[in-house]
Amino acid sequence: MRATEIPPDAKLIAENRKARHDYILFDTFEAGIVLLGTEVKAIREGRVNLRDSYGRVEKGEIFLYNAHISPYSHRGYADHEPMRRRKLLLHKGELRKLIGKVLERGMTLVPVRMYFKSGFVKVVVSLAKGKREHDKRETLRRREADREARAAIKQQ
Repeated sequence: MRATEIPPDAKLIAENRKARHDYILFDTFEAGIVLLGTEVKAIREGRVNLRDSYGRVEKGEIFLYNAHISPYSHRGYADHEPMRRRKLLLHKGELRKLIGKVLERGMTLVPVRMYFKSGFVKVVVSLAKGKREHDKRETLRRREADREARAAIKQQ
């Protein structure tokens, strides 16, 4: 699956648009995520922010850090910590592949989007390498040139 696509039966919850600006994205993987009940209810309300979140390998497992899920609005005594780490669920082969690339090549794991698929919350995680400042400027320059070319073609 590509990072730009979500399955047709899925409902988009949150997207990390800043990831494309700050990182060069390579392989993408769909992962499940371990959540508490109040977190799922807050996600259904759309109270998620993936902006500064990242994945980290710990003891052969991958965890999602800094994904902010605000508290559920109609909570009673049960509550969750908004910035807690959350375990990502992947197949063993995918897990080995990700761990190998993250440890060996110095890449990072960046969540690109979160959505509901068949009632389950899924996170698209992408292997990424940070862009330098000149890479960001080059991307903006290329995008601007494409926009101008499309406008010129449209005017003819």
